[in-house]
Amino acid sequence: MRERKKSASGRLRAAYELGIMPTMETTTFVKKTISGVVQIEPALTPPSMQHAPPAFPVKPKQISAKARTKKRDIPEGLWTKCPSCGTMIFDKELDENLKVCPKCQHHFAIGSRERIHSLVETCTFEEMDPDMTSVDVLKFAGYKGKLERDRKITMLKDAVVTGICKIGSHRVALGVMDFGFMGGSMGSVVGEKLTRLIERATDAGCPAIIISTSGGARMQEGVFSLMQMAKTSAALAYHAQQRLPYISVLTNNSYGGVMASYAALGDLNLAEPAAMIGFAGPRVIKDTTHAELPPGFQTAEFLLEHGLIDAIVPRKEMKEQLMRYLDYFAGGKKGA
Repeated sequence: MRERKKSASGRLRAAYELGIMPTMETTTFVKKTISGVVQIEPALTPPSMQHAPPAFPVKPKQISAKARTKKRDIPEGLWTKCPSCGTMIFDKELDENLKVCPKCQHHFAIGSRERIHSLVETCTFEEMDPDMTSVDVLKFAGYKGKLERDRKITMLKDAVVTGICKIGSHRVALGVMDFGFMGGSMGSVVGEKLTRLIERATDAGCPAIIISTSGGARMQEGVFSLMQMAKTSAALAYHAQQRLPYISVLTNNSYGGVMASYAALGDLNLAEPAAMIGFAGPRVIKDTTHAELPPGFQTAEFLLEHGLIDAIVPRKEMKEQLMRYLDYFAGGKKGA
């Protein structure tokens, strides 16, 4: 066995020295068997690592559904998010529902023209004093610019629209404030237009309805705005002497000098759900009294419970309820 191994290695050495050793494609190794016979077994040359497949399959990268979905820009003026429940509402649906959330019944702010359209009979509204505008008597810094800005935004001359109209079968003097015009603040024009409306209702012998939304008296007009509180209240006193009804409708927000005058003087004081109503805001009261305010303080529901208002009427039911109240007042007047 030793001779066979020696002769085999000698031939290989001789071939190598003569330079005739062929290029080998395989490698060999010696393996002993149980019988002791040496066997030379071929073995494949390992493949090049440059083209070797990976030892483990690579898991493909997962693309999330969010990444697959391209972000699309939602055009403005199509959807509105409810600040109360977070629901996205199609604007057309919101307009058809009188700016009330169909899920949680949150009442959005609504313009004076839209509110008039939702209450009065078609083509019966006759506007009064449409061209009356405010004058910057005190030369208050920036006041003229704010007036011009809000006139362009709201297409109104000031913060109230007044006129004679029909609600159901009743002829009514109607005034509707607009929070979009300087927060519905009451200046000389607002006070004058409302006073003329009330006097017109008194002369015509018809009910007066004023729908309020205001932050209070307009500070840019100083004492001239405060004078409107007494003027409107005096006009309502003469209206009451003629035993004519006055209905005050309070919407979010109703504060300050407006709430301290004509807005709280109704024969019936109505309010929309969750409307904030008061003189000073909750934060001011809390800082002044240094006391914790009760839950729901200054909301319509809180004030109904404590007797300041007579009923809470949802916006979609407002016209029907006003017609019922006017029928009642008209029946009482005929009976008297």
